[in-house]
Amino acid sequence: MTVDAQRPWTAHYPPGVSADLDITRYGSLIDLFEESFARYADKPAYVCMGKTLTYGEWDRLSSALAAWLQSKGLKQGDRVAIMMPNLLQYPVAVAAVLRAGMIAVNINPLYTPRELVHQLKDSGATAIIVLENFATTLEQVLATPGSTVIRHIVVAAVGDMLGLAQGMLTNYVVRRVKKAVPVWSLPGATRFPIALALGKKMRMSPVTVNADDVAVLQYTGGTTGVAKGATLLHRTIIATLLASEAWTMPGLQRRQIEGQITLVCALPLYHVFAFITCALLGMRLGGLNILIPNPRDMEAFIGALAKHRFHVFPGVNTLFAGMAAQPAFAQLDFSQLVISTGGGTAVQEAVANKWLAITGCPIAEGYGLSETCSGVTSNRTDTDAFTGTIGLPLPNVELKILDDDEQEVPTGERGEIAIRGPQVMRGYWQKDEETAMVMTKNGFFKTGDIGIMDARGYTKIVDRKKDMILVSGFNVYPNEVEGVVASMAGVRECAVIGVPDKNSGEAVMLFIVKGDDALDETQVSIYCAANLTGYKKPRHIRFVDDLPKTNVGKILRRELRDEVMKTLKA
Repeated sequence: MTVDAQRPWTAHYPPGVSADLDITRYGSLIDLFEESFARYADKPAYVCMGKTLTYGEWDRLSSALAAWLQSKGLKQGDRVAIMMPNLLQYPVAVAAVLRAGMIAVNINPLYTPRELVHQLKDSGATAIIVLENFATTLEQVLATPGSTVIRHIVVAAVGDMLGLAQGMLTNYVVRRVKKAVPVWSLPGATRFPIALALGKKMRMSPVTVNADDVAVLQYTGGTTGVAKGATLLHRTIIATLLASEAWTMPGLQRRQIEGQITLVCALPLYHVFAFITCALLGMRLGGLNILIPNPRDMEAFIGALAKHRFHVFPGVNTLFAGMAAQPAFAQLDFSQLVISTGGGTAVQEAVANKWLAITGCPIAEGYGLSETCSGVTSNRTDTDAFTGTIGLPLPNVELKILDDDEQEVPTGERGEIAIRGPQVMRGYWQKDEETAMVMTKNGFFKTGDIGIMDARGYTKIVDRKKDMILVSGFNVYPNEVEGVVASMAGVRECAVIGVPDKNSGEAVMLFIVKGDDALDETQVSIYCAANLTGYKKPRHIRFVDDLPKTNVGKILRRELRDEVMKTLKA
């Protein structure tokens, strides 16, 4: 095999995986949708709360909603916000928006009014499709004149697509029993079923969409500053999807797959990780997605999984850890599980080992960002080895480790991970200056993550630049300390931050969520002393009931740091 000097990692690719994929064979995401709708029309595409949506139904319903959107005067390139959790309405909505030639703006439904108004104003969305559970948030935003340019509102209910009887019962329970729908008023809003019914009487107008047209605005950076919209083009998403498909195939071929490929979709579809690895990859493979609206309800989650034999399980460290801690989870049928994909945050070795022991399926950890349209590196899906790295760059991806002067560092040295390839965003939406700050002169996106690449091309995340702790001139990387503490018996979750120290500049502070009430500070200190060199040992240890997290389970160190700083200033 000839080794690519610029991409030596390609020599370690699984057999049959090409280093370069032709992303020009599809002109747009619409082409991929149309292909899958025709090829898999009779197959189930999604199942949620016992109701199945076939590819043919997905085709017809999304076409109807697209026609309704067009009938309201919305034009190609207009932005349409989608604000809902994992329900059957989401894939219908996103396919409708894209097929109508419009731009989908994914919104976290748990946003506060302050966060929502920023995203709506920044994106310039003129329409929004929102679940009624969160309609009161939108109402508060619209109460301020000039806060947005929203002109059209579609309001969905949880039971809208579950059939008449089940839908009515579900909506009654959600509204009256669980009281999960605060009172709201949005004059002029159209109910989701009515929009579909009206759209079925119309014809969707075909649109000509090019590969370089914008498909999705995926907002990021809200935990570190003002949220910015990563501008994802049709070709950006196509490149990511085709690379994900190529990388997945060796794992699917590990054993004989019985029946339709089935994916567990517990991660929120409005997040780029699930959007690619569940919604679009599932569509590409003709697979069935098991939609989990609320993964925190472990009993319902496990109950939904018990009805299926599943093959692909994407997740984050906290999800894997939470499931592995449930006795009922271990009783599920894992005979067909061949790929567990980890991302979003570092997968801790202790969690990976427990997951493997229970399921018999290793976690293939990967790495990506909203700016890179989800995954750009991954461990091989055809091996049981846990490498403790984020794996190899995927097809069409170039990865370099750069110093502060944007020069490539020698193999094995720390530096900032930089990515170039068709998976990288065009830039931040209407923010040229901020885009320029994260791009090198030769087109590499600077991720802000510190990593080390070995001679094979496997990269290990050391940490985020801003999360690095400086103790007496020595660098301490929270991921390393967290990895050690997480392997200790009695620790359910943990997080590490740096806090001011008059002697050493900064000191390590450790937060622990107990898995065993008997765990105490002395035990933790002894364990850390045995496994960490002096300057890395936590000087402060706090036990907490839970840790602040993003919608996909990434621990928010910044929030922990802010709370500590408030205490110190008091």
